[in-house]
Order: sequence, then C-alpha cells, then structure tokens
Amino acid sequence: MIDSHIHLDSYNEEEQEQILSSLSEYNIDGVIAVSMQLSSCITNHKLHLAHSKSVHPTYGFHPEQALPSNSEIQQLIKWIEEHQDEMVAIGEVGLPYYMRQEAEEKGVPFNLEPYINLLETFIALAAKLDKPIVLHAVYEDADIACDLLEKYNVNRAHFHWFKGSSETVERMMRNGYYISFTPDIAYEEEIQQLAKNVRVDRMMVETDGPWPFEGPFQGQMTHPRMIHAVAEHLSAIKGLSIEETVQHIRSNTARLYGFHHKPKG
Repeated sequence: MIDSHIHLDSYNEEEQEQILSSLSEYNIDGVIAVSMQLSSCITNHKLHLAHSKSVHPTYGFHPEQALPSNSEIQQLIKWIEEHQDEMVAIGEVGLPYYMRQEAEEKGVPFNLEPYINLLETFIALAAKLDKPIVLHAVYEDADIACDLLEKYNVNRAHFHWFKGSSETVERMMRNGYYISFTPDIAYEEEIQQLAKNVRVDRMMVETDGPWPFEGPFQGQMTHPRMIHAVAEHLSAIKGLSIEETVQHIRSNTARLYGFHHKPKG
C-alpha cells in the first residue's frame, strides 16, 4: 500500500531516513509527500530526487496558516508549473477550519474570503495542469470546496482526514472524490461512523505524519507502517477480508494518483 498523505519534510533528516529505509520491511510501496508552502515544496522536491521510487510529491499551500502575499502566491504557482511533471497532485490546499474556530472562540473576526479565493486559484490550477488535488476541508468547509471542484470540473479530489455530514459524504461519493483514513479510526467513533458511509472504491489510508496519535499508537513516532492498522479497522467496518480491503485501497490510490506499476504483495 501507499501512505496517501504524510508531511515527510516535517520530520528531521534522521527520521526521514529511518522511515524511507524501512518502507519495504513493512510492505509499503511509497508515500505521497504533501507540501505546506514553497520551502516545503522545495524540501519534498529534494526528497523525491533522492528517493524517486518511493517519495511522490504534491505541491501547494496549507490553509491553516497566515495567507501569503500576492507575490508569494505567484512565485509558488510559477514554481509548481515548472515542477508539474514530477508532482502527483496539487496539495495540500483547502480552508482554515481550525484556525477560524480558534479565532471565533477568542472573539477575533476572521475573514474567510481570501482563503476561498486562494483555494479557487489552486483548483483552477489543478484543472489547467490536469492533476488531482489534495484537500484540507472539513465540516461545512467541505461544501465550499465541493462547489469549487464542481465549478472547474475537477473530479480527481482527495479529502484527507475528512470529518463532516453524511449529506456531504453522499455528494463526494456521487462526484467520485476520495476520502482517506488515519490511525485515529482505531479509537474515534466519529471516524468509524464516517467509514460506514464511504464506498470501498473511494477509500484510502494515510498517517498525516508526523501528527501523533493516541490509543494503541500513544507515544510512537507516526510511521507509514501504521496504515496497516487503518486497513484492518476498515476491513472490520466494511465486513471485508483484509486482502480485499488492501486490494481496494491499493487500486484506489493507484487510480487517483496515476501509478501504473504493479503493486508489491
């Protein structure tokens, strides 16, 4: 399988080496290395050059941070266009749900409009470059993202670590979008319920490392090997054998990200 969403550049060099050198030991084909901003894109680009068979980069701007200036946005877009052949998707992009919640709790006004405009820029870019897009858009933000995806006819969309209503999930399934699950499926009822509503031909697995997990993963460095545990929980929830579940996850990830090689296993 492939870890469909990891911030590889956020680990230190020793941890990166430890992760990448142990992938085959855990029967992991590779990782989708998502980017946070231009410096993150550059680091993931270097990791891809050094490990081209196992590190598949995506380039974008993570929404849970202060907005870049217009010149920084243009610089990033120019860089993405120059490196489009090696990237497997635009990402991670989306809307700042958690940052907005924090501001509202403190009574601080928050203007979402510039973030929506930036997301639209990236969705238009995905359409122009004919690339999939990796989205950080949860709860009501996901509906805004879906509106924009429909506007630009972008069907290859990956909502990572999604949380939201069953109506939004139905809309995503109709549109052919993908949803990935993290190790928190082991102990979060909300995520277990979500898995019941996601079709098996639209589910993937991820770690979102180095984000740490609780439950059976407490105190461990987040490693792509954890996706095997995610697959086991999905197989139990969907009433499928682990072999069938892994086969679905493999083919879904390969279909979305354009991996035509035959997976190991």
